[in-house]
Amino acid sequence: MPKIKLYNNIAQIGLDQFTPDYEVNENMEDEDAILVRSANLHDIEYSNNLKAIARAGAGVNNIDIDTCTKKGIAVFNTPGANSNAVKELVFAGMLLASRDIYHGIEWIQTQKENENIVKDVEKQKKKYAGHELTGKSLGVIGCGAIGIQVANLALRFGMKVYGYDPYMSVDAAWNLSRYVNHVTNIDDLYRQCDFITIHVPLNDATKNFINKDSFDKMKDGVKLLNFARGGLVDEDALLDALDANKVAAYVTDFPSLKVIQNDKVIAIPHLGASTEESEENCAVKAAQELMDYLAYGNISNSVNLPNAKMDMNSPFRITCIHENKPKMISQITDILKDANIENLMNKSKKDIAYTIIDLDSEVDTTPIEKINGMIRVSTYKK
Repeated sequence: MPKIKLYNNIAQIGLDQFTPDYEVNENMEDEDAILVRSANLHDIEYSNNLKAIARAGAGVNNIDIDTCTKKGIAVFNTPGANSNAVKELVFAGMLLASRDIYHGIEWIQTQKENENIVKDVEKQKKKYAGHELTGKSLGVIGCGAIGIQVANLALRFGMKVYGYDPYMSVDAAWNLSRYVNHVTNIDDLYRQCDFITIHVPLNDATKNFINKDSFDKMKDGVKLLNFARGGLVDEDALLDALDANKVAAYVTDFPSLKVIQNDKVIAIPHLGASTEESEENCAVKAAQELMDYLAYGNISNSVNLPNAKMDMNSPFRITCIHENKPKMISQITDILKDANIENLMNKSKKDIAYTIIDLDSEVDTTPIEKINGMIRVSTYKK
């Protein structure tokens, strides 16, 4: 019976996806898989039996991806499951920044004993006069599941939209409205946009993606939104840009002690995916990914292994996580020369490859496990 260890509170509808032949709870050892939301897994020891981790959400900064890859642990996330929730909050952020609703509400909260509130409102409101979104330009950096929805919805607000994503997938390109201006040079986006929203993952390549050089190229009075990850924006450069009025407002879902000191910062307590619908969608998707992997070795939405999915019509299946180097497949098939291979799939992702082999009968996989460059071998019976 596969054992699934839970971290954080996972929506019940997600847990209900597991069939009775799975053991699912928070207190277990030697688990086969982990289902997690935001708990920090960098400090835990990944056991040799651990085969998979599923993050009920998009970001995987709370998981040690390098260690997992070396141990042959598949790491899954749920891209798109929370995209609608984040999209809606991005627009709330744009409206807060554009209309200065935030500071207007702050003032109202100080007037609870004011008997002349009705008259004083009419005097005070001019301080919070803002701008409409219609006719303004929006730059979307990162046209993935969330960025596409933001870009497409902005068109309905009457905005002119620019999208930048050098790694845009074919599916993303199909889903992006043809009325979005696709820019290949991010400097063009910086120069033209009144609002800029960033939707890229945080990694070594994107840390401080928005920096002094970026701010220098932006329009004066630009409004910047960050509902992706805090580390994407260089906070020191941001504060300088706010003080110089280069940036009129910064709306972020990732407050830090440094940035919340500035009155031009509208900080939201990481509510992007905090809707009941989003949490349920993520939990269901993560549970389904784990079951498909543990039962059949199929991979969907892995951040460290290639996607590979094949119907299992044979009685015995072997999956191999191995280094992506020449002659690995031939070594595996040489070992299986006396078996009948009914189906085979090989996919790669950078330095890692994944091979699925279906056979008409069970075989000993020990020789395969000893191949130089082999990371993990798993077997499945129909």
